[in-house]
Amino acid sequence: MKIDILTLFPNMFRGPFEESIIKRAQDKSLVELKIHDLRNWSKDKHHTVDDHPYGGGVGMLLMVEPVYKALKDLKSKSAHTVLLDPGGKPFTQKNAQKLSKIDHLILIAAHYEGIDHRIREHLIDEEISIGDYVLTGGEIPAMVVADSVVRLIPGVLEKEEATKLESFSSSELEYPQYTRPEDYKGWKVPKILLSGDHKEIEKWRKKEAGLRTTKNRPDLL
Repeated sequence: MKIDILTLFPNMFRGPFEESIIKRAQDKSLVELKIHDLRNWSKDKHHTVDDHPYGGGVGMLLMVEPVYKALKDLKSKSAHTVLLDPGGKPFTQKNAQKLSKIDHLILIAAHYEGIDHRIREHLIDEEISIGDYVLTGGEIPAMVVADSVVRLIPGVLEKEEATKLESFSSSELEYPQYTRPEDYKGWKVPKILLSGDHKEIEKWRKKEAGLRTTKNRPDLL
């Protein structure tokens, strides 16, 4: 997979993309991740990419021209362009699974007060929000989307079957899990998990997953 990210703050991506699973995926050549400074497509010596909104209003808007020029240079025939914006559709595990099957993904990290609406109308394929709250920009949402997508690419995780049992892979959250020691400060691991009875353990996990989902995310049910 190839992922291009358009941003005004490329240095923000250094840490997250140079560690852990995403770094290993790049080292294995399973994903090609490139961060592009949108100012490289501005038309003046000041690298201007924003301007005041027509009709008045607070803040500055991302201009359509730099985004158009950037996409013209970066887009391939198979490219799928995503705008990260609070007004987009909620991002879910199903979205991540769908995007992980795309050969070329372009993520646009919006910034400032917003964007020229013509970007939404004419230049993107999808608009995604990672939650009902507002951040200072689309950089962190772009990291979230890239991370959740990359880990689903075949070969990235050592045990790919693990993703099938995770929270949000079904209609329930993942069941509780424990590791050593068996007893810590009187907090004990459930006896059933020490029994070796795999059939009963599976029943317990299914029950606990339902209870956890009912408590924390009843909307999933």
